[in-house]
Amino acid sequence: MKKLFFIIFYLSVISNVSASVKGNIIKKFTDIKNVSFDFEQNINGKIENGNCIIEYPKKIYCRYDLNNQKVLVSNGKSLVIKTLSSYYFYPLEKTPLDTILNKDYLLKKIKNLDQRNAGNDFINFNFVENENEINLFFDKKTYNLIGWQTVDIYQNVSITYLSSIKRNQKLDKEIFKLPQQN
Repeated sequence: MKKLFFIIFYLSVISNVSASVKGNIIKKFTDIKNVSFDFEQNINGKIENGNCIIEYPKKIYCRYDLNNQKVLVSNGKSLVIKTLSSYYFYPLEKTPLDTILNKDYLLKKIKNLDQRNAGNDFINFNFVENENEINLFFDKKTYNLIGWQTVDIYQNVSITYLSSIKRNQKLDKEIFKLPQQN
C-alpha cells in the first residue's frame, strides 16, 4: 500500500511540475508584444547568422550577417527575401513563418499539446500545420522561446536557434515595410 501511495504521489508531483513549466511558458509568451534576438539558422546544413525583430502578429524583420546584404521582411501578409542580386516575394500564408509568427495560434496549440523534454534544459512542442512539421523549443529556466525547427512540404529541414533575447522593446514600425525590388 505504501508503494502504491508513493507511486501516485511521485506521478502527481511530476505532473504538477510539468504543468507549472508549461503554464509559465504560456504566461511569459502571452505577455510578449515583440521580441528581438540574434539567430543561427541551419537549412539543410547551410548555416547563416543575423538578428531579427518579431512584432506579433505576423511581422518580422531579419538582417543576415552576409556580404549579399540579405534581408527577410514580413508585413503580416507577405514575405520578402531580398539580397543584392535577388528578390523573392511570397504570400506569408504559404510559409511556415505564417504559423510561427502567429502568437495567438501558437498559444492555443501549446495549451492543447503535451510538452516533451528536449534534454535537461529545453521543452519542446511539436505539431503539423499546412503540411509543415513545426517544433517549438522553450528554455525550462527562463521560459523564453529559444528556437524552432520546421520541415516543409519539400522535406527541407530548417533549424533556428535564438540568443540575446530582448522582449517588448520600443520599435520603429517602418522596418516592417516590404523592401522594393531593385
